[in-house]
Amino acid sequence: MITQVRRLGIAFAVGLALVACNAQKKPMQPAAPANLNGTQWSLEDLGGKPVIAGSRATLTFLEAGKVAGNGSCNRFAGLAETNGATIKFGPLAATRMMCEPDASNQETEYLKALEGVHRFEVNGEKLYLFVNGTERPLVFHRAS
Repeated sequence: MITQVRRLGIAFAVGLALVACNAQKKPMQPAAPANLNGTQWSLEDLGGKPVIAGSRATLTFLEAGKVAGNGSCNRFAGLAETNGATIKFGPLAATRMMCEPDASNQETEYLKALEGVHRFEVNGEKLYLFVNGTERPLVFHRAS
């Protein structure tokens, strides 16, 4: 009986020691967001809609705080402010060349979506930009 009590006491002490050790460990931190500076991306999905065939919609993160790209027909440039996984674009300025109607419509939708982006994720060779008020993100693949 004494041996069984002694074993239970030892098991209890070991359990307490393990709990104390685990309590001192720091919780796991989420992975740091990717640094977007110097990366180039091609749009493949505009919030659930595939881009039109032959589309040249792109996004390039220049040095810190600056972006440029092609809206589908016209070039654009502007500012992008990141803080952790949050991101805010604007203001964006674009050239105003005449475009085919499909490219023009896609460009208008793309630039408007960029203005509403609030968060980003990079997963492998994909960039996801999450837009306020929409369920599906903009999806890009890394440009070579």
